[in-house]
Amino acid sequence: MARFRDIKTLQKFAAVHASVHNLFSQDRHLNRRDAFRQNRSAALAEWRQLAA
Repeated sequence: MARFRDIKTLQKFAAVHASVHNLFSQDRHLNRRDAFRQNRSAALAEWRQLAA
């Protein structure tokens, strides 16, 4: 938090970071490899659509 001079900037960053982290964060140890790979591909496709 020391690098953020304004609390609003920190809140904006935290909100965006949480959204992106939730999109890409998947528990690898709970999924089979093929399901994990399919979910990662879907997350990346969604991210590319949002970022375009």
